[in-house]
Amino acid sequence: MRDVPPTATGESAAAVEYDTVEVDVLVIGAGAAGARAAIELVDRGVDPEDVLVVGKRQHGDAHTTWARGGVNGALGTLDPEDDWTIHAADTLNEGHHVNDPGKVETVTRRMPRLLRQLDEWGMDYSRTDDGEIDQRYFGAQSFRRTAFAGDYTGEALLDTLVEEARARSVPKRENVFLSQLLTDENRVLGAAGTDLDTGEFVVFDADVVVLAAGGYTGLFERHSSRDDENTGDGLALAVEAGASLMDVEFVQFHPTGMVGDRYGEDWDGRLVTEAVRGEGGRLYNAAGERFMERYSPDQMELDARDVVARAIAEEIEAGRGTDSGGVYLDISHRERSFIEERLPRMYERFAELGVDMAEEPVEVAPTAHYGMGGVAVDDEGETAVDGLYAIGETMAGVHGANRLGGNSLAETIAFGEVAGAAIAERLMAGEREPADNALHDAAVAHLQGLSALANSDGANDPAALLEDLRSLLREHAGILRDDDGLAAGLERLEELRARATDLAVNGTTSRSYEFALNLGFGVTVADTVLRAARERTESRGAHFRTDYPDTDAEWRRNVLVERDSVGAARLSTEPVGSPSEAVQEALDAGYELDYHQLE
Repeated sequence: MRDVPPTATGESAAAVEYDTVEVDVLVIGAGAAGARAAIELVDRGVDPEDVLVVGKRQHGDAHTTWARGGVNGALGTLDPEDDWTIHAADTLNEGHHVNDPGKVETVTRRMPRLLRQLDEWGMDYSRTDDGEIDQRYFGAQSFRRTAFAGDYTGEALLDTLVEEARARSVPKRENVFLSQLLTDENRVLGAAGTDLDTGEFVVFDADVVVLAAGGYTGLFERHSSRDDENTGDGLALAVEAGASLMDVEFVQFHPTGMVGDRYGEDWDGRLVTEAVRGEGGRLYNAAGERFMERYSPDQMELDARDVVARAIAEEIEAGRGTDSGGVYLDISHRERSFIEERLPRMYERFAELGVDMAEEPVEVAPTAHYGMGGVAVDDEGETAVDGLYAIGETMAGVHGANRLGGNSLAETIAFGEVAGAAIAERLMAGEREPADNALHDAAVAHLQGLSALANSDGANDPAALLEDLRSLLREHAGILRDDDGLAAGLERLEELRARATDLAVNGTTSRSYEFALNLGFGVTVADTVLRAARERTESRGAHFRTDYPDTDAEWRRNVLVERDSVGAARLSTEPVGSPSEAVQEALDAGYELDYHQLE
């Protein structure tokens, strides 16, 4: 345990103690992206003892496990005419062409090899009759390229990566909440935070920091994450350290989240995997109409997620929804044995809730599911802050205005590999820089603030304010947006920010302390979402402005948000690049899913 050192000016600070941990590479986030980066580092010759993976939860219990439906890669198992260029074209089309084409191609080129590598590592894929990795249809994909393990693909993938990391003796540390990156002159020095088990403060002295901490849709009222996940940690840490955020206005609302009193409050918004529709599930309104015939007669339930989500919202708004404010998803026309084999987790979940999917439909409504935006990074995942990387859902660039289903898991392992390789090369080329006063001065200032927060006896409950924030974003930055609503959201956010300065917290091991930290991150990220959504005066993909309902060719640009020298948000835009000749050829060919093959 380290006592507070003198500050750079020689002045002593209030008493606060902390442990210091020295490591070459600190990976923040223990999901698929973080695990894959750590594996690559070791495979590239970095000593495992020079790497540390830190997570807010227990190791192996990350949001990755909730990605059910599958992971994309143009293996051509069932459709041999598929290839990586068509996968890239589908991704760009789904992203409404504000994706970074280079990052898209990085993912789609690598995925066939990476899927086979996971197979070699023992991933529990579903198989065809001849033993090949099976692939299913997913929304807006031209061919069957979504590999899967029943409907628990994320769980199977993360289990595989965790076992590989263990086999390489990659160190890990659980239940640590990192609340600030420590920097000096645009160089990352490490991070500071709290061990949630012991309540003690800890400082990590690191040459390189990798943010693999998930996304930000847990900040919305109805969402598919657990309540203490996807609260914008990585984005807030990055922007407060001097990095830029990009595309944060693009929030994907998955069409099928659970809704209805019969399921209970704990299940509200939880995902009903797209695999249900990929295996032939149909959507009906309360009048029994298969309403997607009106909105997308060619692609039906497997059109892009933004299209299906808005269609459901319009049905509900028109009074054709259920009493619970949803619609029906029905796969009961399939054989019971088929459902049990292809959708085992969904079947079991609803059976435990008293619903037999083989006999009756389930109720669903759109739920905040994925943030296409994130931290702006270069081709290797590095941010504008030297030594700071961001990968997985924390990074921006791959998905554009709307994510292709099955690409989230693909992005995690592809950019985990890319960043791991780049960092390993960086480490081999240079000497580790020792800790200096800048690290500890920055740490002390932050930890003093945490100590004051942990012992604050204010008037407001952090958990209640976090719920207010979620309600604010749902109301003002939901599926349908306009300038008046976004401006009102920013005003409400300022009121909430003021209340957040007067919190009641019960010590560093309390849930109220964790909620308070989540609230701080949430306010930071919500501000960027509202401002970026107001800046983009068009409708594109998941961003739909009722006052600007058309897509504007002049807005084929990315919106970036950064903090200026006094902490205020500063917005700018930059043009999108062009795809390679090979991918452009695939775009020009106009491949498209023929949904009716499922009928």
